[in-house]
This record gives sequence, structure tokens and C-alpha cells, in this order.
Amino acid sequence: MMVTKEEVLEVLKTVSDPEIGVDIVNLGLIYNLDINDDKVSIRMTMTAPSCPVTDWILVEAQKRVEELPGVKECDIELVWEPQWNLDMISDEARKMLNM
Repeated sequence: MMVTKEEVLEVLKTVSDPEIGVDIVNLGLIYNLDINDDKVSIRMTMTAPSCPVTDWILVEAQKRVEELPGVKECDIELVWEPQWNLDMISDEARKMLNM
């Protein structure tokens, strides 16, 4: 059984930036998500290159995706282009952050 993008996004919503308290999906950090059989490839960014929790977020995201049934491998590519900005935050996250 192949995992769906929706299932991957739902599990990624369980990974939050501990400094902000909002998950990486609603922060707009996920740029691209591809599924090829049992392999998930993710292109994502951080809110800033100096983010002190980058390694933790990447490890947690990979671990949680690889725990999904039907996923054998998850590769995450950290990119800095386009640069993240506040416009990428979802409406749900804006409410959470009182924006």
C-alpha cells in the first residue's frame, strides 16, 4: 500500500518548531513532497539559516515519515531558495500566532 501526500503532510504536522510552537507544514516550511513507491522525498526550508533546532526538526520529520506504513525511506533536502518569509504561514498558523 502506497502512502499518500495527505498522510505524509498529516504526520509532518506533528513536527513543530519548538521556538515558535507551530508545525512545519503550517509554517510553510515544506516546499515540495514527492512519493515514488516506498520512498518519500521532501524539499523544505527553515525560518532562518541560523535556526538552532534545524537538525532536530529534520531528524524528527524524517523519523515520523519513515514510521508511516508503506514508507521505507524519507530523504529531506534542506534548501534556502526561495527564502522563507511570513507570507508562507497558513491562515491556521496565523490564528495560532495571533497575526
